[in-house]
Amino acid sequence: MSAAAARRRKQRAAKSGNADPIQVRLDALLKDPTLKEEAVAYEALQLAQSAVRRNVKIGNFAQATEVAYTSSLTLLTKSGRVSVSSQLMMGLVQVLSETHTACSQKWVDRFAELDAAYRVALEEDTTMDPAERGRLQRLHQQFLIKGLKWSNDLGDTRHGALGMHCVLADHCWSMSCDEAVIGSEADRQNAAASQDDDEEEEEDLEVELRYDAVTHYALAEKVSTIIDKLKSLPAPTDEEMKMGHECPPAQRDALLTRAVLVLLAIENLRDATKLVSSFWKDIETRSEDELKKSYLDKADGKAPSHVMFVSMLLRICEKDVKTAPLFTWLVRNFGAELGTMHQSSIIKSYTTKIGRVYFDIQPPPSMMGMMEQMMGMMGGGGMGGMGGGMGGMNPQMMQAAMQAMQGGGM
Repeated sequence: MSAAAARRRKQRAAKSGNADPIQVRLDALLKDPTLKEEAVAYEALQLAQSAVRRNVKIGNFAQATEVAYTSSLTLLTKSGRVSVSSQLMMGLVQVLSETHTACSQKWVDRFAELDAAYRVALEEDTTMDPAERGRLQRLHQQFLIKGLKWSNDLGDTRHGALGMHCVLADHCWSMSCDEAVIGSEADRQNAAASQDDDEEEEEDLEVELRYDAVTHYALAEKVSTIIDKLKSLPAPTDEEMKMGHECPPAQRDALLTRAVLVLLAIENLRDATKLVSSFWKDIETRSEDELKKSYLDKADGKAPSHVMFVSMLLRICEKDVKTAPLFTWLVRNFGAELGTMHQSSIIKSYTTKIGRVYFDIQPPPSMMGMMEQMMGMMGGGGMGGMGGGMGGMNPQMMQAAMQAMQGGGM
């Protein structure tokens, strides 16, 4: 297309845009007091979708994203119709990706604004059916996940914009506390009681959401928020601290381990150190000497503690590649405990990545592609469980690990 033809096309598009009846009608509806009515809100939705498609077709990408954003926000704040606006919000993130709109701080702030308005509108609708509320919560989670992927693909921050991770983490944690999403305690107990023995046990949605939350808090570099969340959780029970326990570890300890592994996998030693130090200072009530002694004494009937494991792992990662055998031994000996954690295959991907980054321990070729895919967005997927029980205690290895944790030479 010649420059003159392109100029004429642009002029025609601009001219037609000024008199676009769809946009005129949409603007009028978004200011109409009757926008709270469902029929009016749906009409505004259809007009907004038409305006977005039209602007994309004529190449006016900036206007397309602007219409999708402003219309979504107005529908949330003025009509309170969450189910209506959620459809347009999905269209927004799709247009951002399809038009290759760059992720900027302005757009990250806009996602945060949409998220806040969505939460308020959802809370203010007290007549909503719990099942519908749960559906809309899950739909919003998908919207934020797609937004995070867009920020990773078209932004300048590795693994996605920090603000996008923070918004998604907040939503995941909020969902984990919402009975409309995870069900009441009575509902979960009844479901477990009615489940056949040969049926595969359903995943604990509450735990899964909290694992996702601390993962994204770690990627957002929100160490203080992780500590605040862990403070709200109970300390491990006797059963959870028992050697060879079959139950999952305490949520508090498992989430600490998950967060530290994520931070180490993305080579953020600074925040990993800050997180472990804050846990020792503000949360852990047992002394370091007590836990260190228990870690060495396998006759006391107690499982190795998570905070000791991540403390030793952190110190080993601060050393050089020569400590690879010590890293391998540490992970293997804590393998039984890691294997009881939720999403143990993802935990395996983190330890594999840590071994490769810090100690040049190469995974099998068949595993490399899967690991990179999982680490790309810190998402799910299967890579095989940790497997194996506690390895034999090597006193020299244990002594070296303790020295490493104390900052001694290797």
